[in-house]
Amino acid sequence: MLNKDALDTLFTEARSHNGWLDKPVSETQINQIYELMKFGPTAANTCPARITFVQSSEAKEKLKPHLDEGNVDKAMAAPAVAIIAYDTEFYEKLGKLFPHTDAKSWYEGNPEKIKSVGEMNATLQGAYFMLAARSVGLDCGPMGGFNAETLDQEFFPDGKTKSIFICAIGSGDQSKLFPRSPRLSFDEACKII
Repeated sequence: MLNKDALDTLFTEARSHNGWLDKPVSETQINQIYELMKFGPTAANTCPARITFVQSSEAKEKLKPHLDEGNVDKAMAAPAVAIIAYDTEFYEKLGKLFPHTDAKSWYEGNPEKIKSVGEMNATLQGAYFMLAARSVGLDCGPMGGFNAETLDQEFFPDGKTKSIFICAIGSGDQSKLFPRSPRLSFDEACKII
């Protein structure tokens, strides 16, 4: 089992941040995040997530008009914002990713299945992304408040990539955290049968 410090970093002391210290996120850290998160499981190893790291001032200005008002300041102040999206043609890579059967045929020509599998598995990969970011010493601020349609037109004009959520990353400003909200107890959320 991981030691207490590791569990605190990943789960028990980790928080969703709204404010950021003026510390950059390095390209090395960005690469480390991906190199860790890519090992998280997805259905039939589909790996549909595509991540765009919005870091430059110019890229942030492109992002800004697509954000809900309540997310503008925290996204603009973050050293980087990751757009977690899925590739609507992820099945094209299954010959490489799942080579022991013709998995491409499971999805090709089936837009409902592509959307369902793509969104679900890229969302899982987004959770792995946050754990990976925390494990390399960064904090996360996941957000759903944005206009996905206009953001996708801006960042993915070919229409083949669809955003799911965004996640600010950096060194969180502890002074801007709200008190931690309660969680459900095991008995409220789980049962053993």
